[in-house]
Amino acid sequence: MDGSFESLLSVALGIGLAAATGFRVFLPLLVAAVAARSGHIPLSDGFQWLASTPALFTLGTASVLEVLAYYIPGVDHVLDLVASPATVVAGAVASAAVMADIPQSVLWPVAIIAGGGIAGLTKGSTALLRAHSGLLTGGLANPVVSTVETVGATGIAILAIVVPLLCLVVIVALLYGATKRAGRLLFGRRRDPAATTPR
Repeated sequence: MDGSFESLLSVALGIGLAAATGFRVFLPLLVAAVAARSGHIPLSDGFQWLASTPALFTLGTASVLEVLAYYIPGVDHVLDLVASPATVVAGAVASAAVMADIPQSVLWPVAIIAGGGIAGLTKGSTALLRAHSGLLTGGLANPVVSTVETVGATGIAILAIVVPLLCLVVIVALLYGATKRAGRLLFGRRRDPAATTPR
């Protein structure tokens, strides 16, 4: 029972970090690296490099550059396109790195399907929100969106480490809300036929 619960926590942690990569690719990995370096989370076999000094320096530099780049008009949209495949990879890596209680035989399938999948869904939702914001405000509100994304990436990554199961619930709720909103943006509200029928 304890082993099953630890595995559940491990999966929840991995999915939480993967979802956070949908907001920013490098920032959640940096949070995970710092947490591993300080002994707050274990790393899976083969991922001890994530807590090394070179990895921390590289992820820190990449995180700062990525965050700043999203405040440059036009560049943010280009980054959304370029970062989409990178996000799926980062989500899978983030998941695999922290799912230390999952058997190696199923680690990567779970990381790719659950981690990569949730990262892709999160990225798609944020990219759609940015595009909609750009159309409505001419890009003026995009810095606000970028700030929310950065805060979201950091907050979800920390929540995943501190309270993995709660983080999983929050992610499901956020994705449900984002999916409904995306549906309205793409297809619009369904009109009542009776309301549009001329009398």
